[in-house]
Amino acid sequence: MTRLFNDPAAFADEALEGFTAAHRRWVRPVTGGVVRATATPAGQVAVVIGGGSGHYPAFSGLVGRGLAHGAAVGNVFASPSARQIHSVATAAHVGGGVLLMYGNYAGDVLHFGQAAERLAADGIEARTFAVADDISSAGPEESAKRRGIAGDLPVFKAAAAAAEQGLPLEEVLRVAERAGARTRSFGIAFSGCTLPGADHPLFTVPAARMAVGLGIHGEPGIGEEALPTADEAARLLVETLLKELPEDVADPAGQRAAVILNGLGSVKYEELFVVYRRVAALLGDAGVEIVDPEVGELVTSFDMAGISLTLTWLDDRLEELWRAPADTPAYRKGALDAAEPDLDRAPVTAAAQDTAVPAAPVVPAASDASRRAAGTVLAALDAVARVVDAHADELGRIDAVAGDGDHGIGMRRGSTAAHRAAADAHGLGAGAGTVLTRAADAWADKAGGTSGALWGTILRSLGTALGDREAPDAARVAEGVTEASAAVRQLGGAEVGDKTMVDVLVPFADALAAATGEGLPLADAWDRAATTATAAAAGTADLLPRRGRARPHAEKSLGTPDAGAHSLALITRAVHGALLDHH
Repeated sequence: MTRLFNDPAAFADEALEGFTAAHRRWVRPVTGGVVRATATPAGQVAVVIGGGSGHYPAFSGLVGRGLAHGAAVGNVFASPSARQIHSVATAAHVGGGVLLMYGNYAGDVLHFGQAAERLAADGIEARTFAVADDISSAGPEESAKRRGIAGDLPVFKAAAAAAEQGLPLEEVLRVAERAGARTRSFGIAFSGCTLPGADHPLFTVPAARMAVGLGIHGEPGIGEEALPTADEAARLLVETLLKELPEDVADPAGQRAAVILNGLGSVKYEELFVVYRRVAALLGDAGVEIVDPEVGELVTSFDMAGISLTLTWLDDRLEELWRAPADTPAYRKGALDAAEPDLDRAPVTAAAQDTAVPAAPVVPAASDASRRAAGTVLAALDAVARVVDAHADELGRIDAVAGDGDHGIGMRRGSTAAHRAAADAHGLGAGAGTVLTRAADAWADKAGGTSGALWGTILRSLGTALGDREAPDAARVAEGVTEASAAVRQLGGAEVGDKTMVDVLVPFADALAAATGEGLPLADAWDRAATTATAAAAGTADLLPRRGRARPHAEKSLGTPDAGAHSLALITRAVHGALLDHH
């Protein structure tokens, strides 16, 4: 378990602070993550990677010459926010555009996509690429739905080495696509991981058994088998991966492959070497030529006891890029000339920070009626934060049945930050719309992950609908909720029946619109809609997930409601209480 921490909520930030203090030769801190401390040639494509904390050396440990130009680092097992990614990418950009790379998880897809849009609005050309190498998470016919695990490294490295050669953005992206299409991973685990501050692991494995097809966010495996010997584990990993070759590889014999045997946190190096001796022999028997193998911890999951095997099937070009030198805190290969420090982008000193005078925060002008309504909004956000805090453990437990168990943690971070930002804006005389949009930004930024992106969208949609000029009536609020429902479906791609928060948001929005259309006051209309939301959330227990991290574990989730749907239902009822108090 994770034993050394202070405030669990501060773990990711404090870990990043210590990492940058220890590795100033390679990286410098920026808002949202780290970038190279060495100079990058003007016009070079910047490869910016990222994901949640808890996976070191991914992602911050892979920043340096020959690999990433920057890494956006989210909270534990949660994607960084779009604002964090945008900040890191802006700091890393040197005129050649930005390629944003990440594992294929819903939260990362949402936040990196939003960051790319913001970069484009700034005039910075940006592209995105999601690594999807985990063959246990979806079949070949649905390879685009696969998770990204230790295959991140060879795909990141191929793209970064191409960028170092001065290739333009579109060609660097094509290299990433080629490497991604030729990379496969498969893993096993013997015990789950324990998050900082938690008193139990996210999942357990029975004695003398192993979980097969694990995820790196503490998700349980897709099945269980008897505990193997080291040679038996090697055979399972190799034979599973050799069953699925890239489309243009008919036979493994005569092929070259980059091979990574990855430890997930608590399997020791000597154990990995025992397994690798058999991996190498089996691949040799199959006629595979191993190129520059890596054995060690490359993508971890805190203290998870497990291993994964990654094969990247090489052609001449990919082999050149795989062999190219790199110099980062956690990954080094070959030799590079002495690096020049990035003097033009030196970090701000503590003394300079102490003397800097922050700009006074300002809010848009608002009418008296909107400022009064902002008081009700603030009370509602306070109720949201309190109900989430009271149910955070329950939400985590529900989420851990088939996911990574962090929903309660993320919701607590997001709702607390949203209430704090709303209180600050309200104190400055902001109207209802601005209070909500400030809360939206704070929720998305502090929570990260899928829920952060979606709740940021919900609050922003409501804020836009309410505005700062008029007193929002029941119809205006219902209109905002309807717009939020549409925005969430457009952003996340989920629909009713997918076992997500959409299964509650859509019927809640429809019921609120119908009730206000009948002329009911807002509190009464919200009460009716909240009752609908509660029933809809309970109904998700009968659904099988079709999207998100729970999808590979669909059968395990049957009988348990969706965590996001349940939290939304709790929130709708809590907000009703605030509306009654401020009627």
